Amino acid sequence: MSTLKLKSLFIIISLLFISQFLQAKIILPSVFSNNMVLQQKTNVAIWGKATAGKAVKINVSWNKINYGAIADANGNWKIKIGTPAYGGPYTISLSDGELLVLNNVLIGEVWICSGQSNMEMPLAGWGKILNYEKEIANAKFPDIRLLQAEHVTSNVPLNDAKVTNDGWQECSPKYIAEFSSTAYFFAREVYEKTKIPIGLIHTSWGGTIAEAWTSAESLKKMADFSAAVDKIQKAAKDASSTISYEEKMQNWVKMTSEKDSGYQAGEAKWTKAETADWKNMTLPTLWEEAALKNFDGIVWFSKKVTLPENWKINDVKLNLGTIDDNDITYVNGVKVGETVGYNAGRSYAVPANLLKAGENMITVRVFDSGGGGGIYGEAKDLNLANNAGEKISLVGDWKYKVGLDFSKTGPKPADESGPNRPTVLYNAMLNPFIQFSIKGAIWYQGESNADRAYQYRELFPVMIKDWRQKWGQGDFPFYFVQLANFMQTDNNPVESAWAELREAQQKTLALPNTGMATIIDIGDAKDIHPKNKQEVGRRLALIALAKTYGQKNNYSGPVYQSSKVEGKQIRLTFGNTANGLKISNGTELTGFAIAGADKKFYWAKAIIQGNQVVVSSDKVANPVAVRYAWGNNPVANLTANDGLPASPFRTDTWQGITFGKK
Repeated sequence: MSTLKLKSLFIIISLLFISQFLQAKIILPSVFSNNMVLQQKTNVAIWGKATAGKAVKINVSWNKINYGAIADANGNWKIKIGTPAYGGPYTISLSDGELLVLNNVLIGEVWICSGQSNMEMPLAGWGKILNYEKEIANAKFPDIRLLQAEHVTSNVPLNDAKVTNDGWQECSPKYIAEFSSTAYFFAREVYEKTKIPIGLIHTSWGGTIAEAWTSAESLKKMADFSAAVDKIQKAAKDASSTISYEEKMQNWVKMTSEKDSGYQAGEAKWTKAETADWKNMTLPTLWEEAALKNFDGIVWFSKKVTLPENWKINDVKLNLGTIDDNDITYVNGVKVGETVGYNAGRSYAVPANLLKAGENMITVRVFDSGGGGGIYGEAKDLNLANNAGEKISLVGDWKYKVGLDFSKTGPKPADESGPNRPTVLYNAMLNPFIQFSIKGAIWYQGESNADRAYQYRELFPVMIKDWRQKWGQGDFPFYFVQLANFMQTDNNPVESAWAELREAQQKTLALPNTGMATIIDIGDAKDIHPKNKQEVGRRLALIALAKTYGQKNNYSGPVYQSSKVEGKQIRLTFGNTANGLKISNGTELTGFAIAGADKKFYWAKAIIQGNQVVVSSDKVANPVAVRYAWGNNPVANLTANDGLPASPFRTDTWQGITFGKK
């Protein structure tokens, strides 16, 4: 045999050996890694891939049992392993001929943490919660472990999830900054009271709908979603879409730019336009709260700024705070920056040659495709600043003019790959975890379903029962956050989709082993992402400590029980009043409204009498109904002595404004 043939044969044999070696390697799903937490005192599943027919052996350092299984024809294997009471760290050794060792494993409690942006909101990043720098510096809890799922959608259930940071990590300043603040503060409170190691699987996505987090099997039982699920399942079988959503969206954005009155032949002509006939708007604000109710489209904002003669124009930053959704920003007709995303801070460098002493023009083109729109951040973040520490505030009146109203152009393309479709987040971001034993779940979502609050009465319980059925762990604890107060305060009692969504959440407490954290007192009128996530996490933890860990603590404010009409007044009786009823601020109860048979509500006088509140109004001679904290952003102050607020409620069952909406 020639030398060349010998070399070729050697290469072939080597490649076969390497291929066999690679195939022999055990492959674990992303939920298994160093630093992970396994649920205590149960039979946990460990599963993965190996070469078909291979024997997989597992040894754990907390006992001397030899566990094993044979990989099936597809290479799949699964082994159940008993776990002791909490403790560690331990090691797990896996072998199919090649050894794989998982180190620094703890036994404790595992919680799934899911929902939309208020669950996703990180300590730092776009979140910047209260005292975030101090909170991050102090986040040194090696017995709290973090697993962060990436944003992924799928039309079919996936077996593995994409995660960040190579899997589980210890809670430390390095890893907590971009993690869920609500989940972290929940875990911190529980850990400090129990000393049980806690594993957090954070799988949430801002702006998402509850049906996206529910399996196809459960959604098909709801008439409102069965057709949409069928469409998604059909799309999974026929992936021959001719034009991607990204292309459709690019074409739509191009079309809107061409129809934008602020442009002419591709030039941003309104950056140099006279603005005397433009209207005024006081910024910062969402434009829905100003003059553009229910408006989606393109709006141009302009402001003249006068720079003093001695004002330094080197290293100047134009700070605009947050803008919903996207902006293109100009100074004296020249583009200085552009940002996509409603939750990103804007800070643009302005070249010195663009600025001059005297009058300068700032122009911001704001593009909003849905929901709130405008330059809406905090007033302190809206300014021109130079490196000498001098700032010129840009708060106040700006000129504005509508460039394009999207209601006249047709809606943006439907996202057939995005997250707001039934079941696609369950498939990609929950299904991969359903074999992994957990203690329970915490959930913060509802804003994106508020306009369909009556539907949520059915959907939310369906989702919870769906998760419990999929995990196969009975009625595991499921604790959730009721929507906070948000948006403009109403001068008079009005109907409210957000109030109806809160009611749907409250009704879900009829399911066993559920709990609700009421936060109607710690929201923010101008920020859908309130910063006090410490208290949100604490209130969730109070529920878990009492209901799951058996500690004797109160976890709920006063709970409405019944009403009785007494002449010109209505007497309300509350439960959970062992800590007494209290006015949280001021000297009079606020947030109560009363109505007669005409269904017209008026603000009412309310007086605490023991565990009851007596409500009346001179404008309602024959009252039949009372509502409390019923609005988007109610001014309401009924609490218990421990400060936990009463949940919003109503005594009537009159049809709400979201009834029938799908």
